[in-house]
Amino acid sequence: MRLQLAGARYAAERAFRQYDAADPENRLVAAELERRWNTALGEVREIEGRLAAAERALPAAAEPPSAAELLALATELPTVWHAPTTDVRLKKRILRTLIEEILVDVDEAASQIVVLIHWQGGMHSELTILKRRSGAHRVQTPADVVAAVRGLALVCADGQIAKWLNGAGLRTARGLPWSRDLVASVRHQHGIAVFQKERRTAEGWLTLSAAAKLVGLADLTVKRAVARGVVSAQRPLPGGPWILQRDELLRPEIRARLKPSGTRRTAEPVAPGENQLMLDIPPT
Repeated sequence: MRLQLAGARYAAERAFRQYDAADPENRLVAAELERRWNTALGEVREIEGRLAAAERALPAAAEPPSAAELLALATELPTVWHAPTTDVRLKKRILRTLIEEILVDVDEAASQIVVLIHWQGGMHSELTILKRRSGAHRVQTPADVVAAVRGLALVCADGQIAKWLNGAGLRTARGLPWSRDLVASVRHQHGIAVFQKERRTAEGWLTLSAAAKLVGLADLTVKRAVARGVVSAQRPLPGGPWILQRDELLRPEIRARLKPSGTRRTAEPVAPGENQLMLDIPPT
């Protein structure tokens, strides 16, 4: 209504200027312009009356809340913010009331966005947000899963990788179980080469069983050697396959530290003690 009043006053002022600029000798034109001016003034008075009546109908202004009441309301802020009846407009009003300004700085080198929030009252908070890289999106495969796929692709095909991932209880970024096609999609997105037996042989990647067979030892013996640090190995997934390097296994110093399977130390015969009784059994 205040906007209507401002518009009516402008129209009245304009009508007055037109009447004032008219030639007084041209009575017909002057009379018409005066009529228009009076009509505009009447509309101004009518809107002013309606506005005054509306303001009289408003309730009396309440006393400003005390500091204790404001603190009590602050404790209810999470309830108000998360209430299903709280719409976006109310949340915007709350933010404008609490926040004085927000400063944002982009750190291109670290791919981070630093947000400094100045609250009403002088306090401030700093937030660091990872900047989304070009081509990235919210639904992304976790980095540890990508690393597991990269390692498993050295010795496993996509279908077997999917079985290892599902066996470890892992799911895709959308919460789906892994399949051969989904593993292939992750490989393509992150530039991971598809498994090939020829490449595995050329690069010398071995599973634990293949490594044990190569050096003529039992699987458990090679596994213990890995645990002792004699041989290095990677395990992309807990409970998944161990991956070893053929060239390392064939190094002479490594072979020398590996204990061949099936060889056991024979205990020295125990000499009979002085007080030990001997049982003589006659031959039959």
